[in-house]
Amino acid sequence: MKGMRIRKMINVLFDDRQDVIEITGDNCKAVEKAIEEVIKAEELEEDFEVSVSFVTNEEIKGLNKEFRNVDSETDVLSFPMDDEFEGVVLLGDIVLSTQRIIEQANDFGHSLEREMAYLTVHSMLHLLGYDHMNGDEKTEMRSREKEIMKKLQIFK
Repeated sequence: MKGMRIRKMINVLFDDRQDVIEITGDNCKAVEKAIEEVIKAEELEEDFEVSVSFVTNEEIKGLNKEFRNVDSETDVLSFPMDDEFEGVVLLGDIVLSTQRIIEQANDFGHSLEREMAYLTVHSMLHLLGYDHMNGDEKTEMRSREKEIMKKLQIFK
């Protein structure tokens, strides 16, 4: 029908490989909403698929060492794919450390949901090509993060 907008499909695949916190339906909804808001903010029109894994500090440290040659824990890793399968853009993988989510939520006085959403937004921007290796890139990426988090209306 003319004038009717068909909603794009965003498929989020979850993998829970940790036992630090219980990953609830509400957690998954917050992550999905963060992913959707990034795609909306970037004005992307394609159908997308993103994988999100919840892991321990030990596992994320191993992945960080293997893929970035950095022998330390981190809060989130992004593995861009930018591939397509049957008309769906496979953006890549987001790997979240649940231990770091708890630590950072406590350190910053945020809810777990807010920290999880922020790290998802951060990682999604990496999947879409944003980076923070130099000052200008960092400024642009932080600006996008703030804008998207404001739209999510997830506060401390």
